[in-house]
Amino acid sequence: MTLSVAQIDRETEQLVDEWLTLPEVAQRLELPIGRAKQLLKDHKLLGVRRGSGGPQVPAKFLDGKDVMKGLPGTLTVLQDAGYDDVEALRWLFTPDDSLPGSPIEAIRAGRHTEVKRRAQALAF
Repeated sequence: MTLSVAQIDRETEQLVDEWLTLPEVAQRLELPIGRAKQLLKDHKLLGVRRGSGGPQVPAKFLDGKDVMKGLPGTLTVLQDAGYDDVEALRWLFTPDDSLPGSPIEAIRAGRHTEVKRRAQALAF
């Protein structure tokens, strides 16, 4: 299975404090590596290429042994709004004073419905 993963720019990379490789994601989620790749392919998770290695995923996308609740739906809305993976990552991790904090922090705090509503507004 070939996985198309965008190369991230340095500015966006610095918004994320901890990155996980696909094997680390698979280990944390207690899944085979093939299933972790499928999560990226299905846009349930978002991974980008940093340097010359394979895809990496922000650690904040995981909640214990699960993908964070509300993240897959938000990724779908951002994709439908025309955002590519790097733009979606940048939007999720950029602080927004009206939330307060970043959209990813709001999702982690259980406010994923509000974040999805804001993401839907981006398409208009």
